[in-house]
Amino acid sequence: MKEKVTPYKDSEASKKQQVEEMFDNISGNYDGLNRVISLGTDINWRKKVVKLIAEKSPKSILDIATGTGDLAIQFAEKIPAENIVGLDLSEGMLSMARKKTKGTALDNKVTFVKGDSEALPFEDNSFEAITVSFGIRNFENLEKGLSEILRVLTPGGRFVILETSVPVKFPWKQGYNIYSKGVLPVIGKLFSKDKVAYQYLSESASVFPFGEELNNILRKIGFIAIENKPQTFGVATIYIASK
Repeated sequence: MKEKVTPYKDSEASKKQQVEEMFDNISGNYDGLNRVISLGTDINWRKKVVKLIAEKSPKSILDIATGTGDLAIQFAEKIPAENIVGLDLSEGMLSMARKKTKGTALDNKVTFVKGDSEALPFEDNSFEAITVSFGIRNFENLEKGLSEILRVLTPGGRFVILETSVPVKFPWKQGYNIYSKGVLPVIGKLFSKDKVAYQYLSESASVFPFGEELNNILRKIGFIAIENKPQTFGVATIYIASK
């Protein structure tokens, strides 16, 4: 990563602690704000991730940085897996996820657990499919987190990342810069009680490695069969890898 971006620049806490605090703070209105900020396109991106995972018919699925559980819940609705786990560092986000499934048929199909992506509480080769949706740039140590994911993924399993990226072609690159640096933080300040959260989300996206740069990091860790699929003019990218 080009530089280390943290949510609260004046804080002496680690990035991991700051990220946990930030997501606890914004958990209540996170879903609604995401729909506004992405203009609803994040829904279609997640549908593509679900389809990619469903292709492999996995019996076990781990969704890391599950947040309020949208992706894990879609897995439970669409894929007859025996074990679906949503893991997140933020208890605030997990409480919102659990509310979505409480009292429904999905309550017994998906489990939400608090955990650290860089020290996963699972045995080696535990999951046939693993996903991270808009969470990998929040890892404090990216390579350590990816190594943990490789460890708990079964041989031949599928790993899918959905993450923001930066358009490289005119005029999408210029339009993205105006939106991410000018519009997005303003929306966050207007609608979120945490005034710096959406500034951080914008800044972290702008410096996070994407495309071939992230492909190379995945190769370095030991992933194979890596490919990346830019979405919506390059404002997001889906990465597919295996073990």
